[in-house]
Amino acid sequence: MALAARFLLITALVTVLYQSVFFVMAAALGIDTVTDFAGCSNFIIVAVLTVILHGSWYLRQIVLTVLVVIWGLRLGIFLLVRILQWGKDHRFDHMHNNKLRYSMFWVLQAIWVWTVSLPVTIVNASNENPVVHSGDILGWILWVIGFVTESIADQQKMRFKSDPQNKGRWCDTGLWGWSRHPNYFGEILLWWGIFIAATPVLNGFQWAVVAGPVFTTLILLFASGIPILEASAGKCYSGNAEYRRYKFVTSPLIPLPSILYGGLPGWFKTTFLFEFPLYSRKLSAD
Repeated sequence: MALAARFLLITALVTVLYQSVFFVMAAALGIDTVTDFAGCSNFIIVAVLTVILHGSWYLRQIVLTVLVVIWGLRLGIFLLVRILQWGKDHRFDHMHNNKLRYSMFWVLQAIWVWTVSLPVTIVNASNENPVVHSGDILGWILWVIGFVTESIADQQKMRFKSDPQNKGRWCDTGLWGWSRHPNYFGEILLWWGIFIAATPVLNGFQWAVVAGPVFTTLILLFASGIPILEASAGKCYSGNAEYRRYKFVTSPLIPLPSILYGGLPGWFKTTFLFEFPLYSRKLSAD
């Protein structure tokens, strides 16, 4: 079996086992605090395990592994602290009495971890070590921009939500005045950065690891990311004229000045800036 295929099998088995352990623990104890931590820490395990197993310690392998570890530690700790403050994750309110449905969340989380980790897994399994060139540099730069954007956005929103004076309001300060979901923009950008930095060693079928950033992009744009939050906000603020204006002048994903975004035609927003009709379905219905 080729080394890359062996690494893919190992990471799949490790991920399934790791998520299964956390699923059993969460289901048995009826707790929500470990779900996001289990996902983020799994990324760290996959990256560190593969770089150790190969043992070549090429610069590209070390850099991408370190980037994943930094991302996983930052986001995992942030999400753990947040859920401990909240005390409950309402995403699972309708799942705890249906263990089959609850288990599907963990299955999807395992698929997410394994798929998004593909670029790092293949890099760490590669025997190729070309010199650092533009692809590496561009990927690292995109990762830094995405990581910083996501980190700042998360802290700004947490600080906003922690202020009692903001109870019942949507966050529109800092980066949130330029994008309705700047944290997701950062998340998408950093994983595309990881993929681009992996391209110097990709050959043949290995280019299929583009599934990693594509999966992240699609799930945030069309599944568990923006659509859910937009529907929730629409339900809460559909009768609020100020919120409707905020939504009209604020980009859904890519940070842009509101004075610029608000003046763009609707077709341009939809075609190039991801302002899809499903994000306004609740507002339209009301």
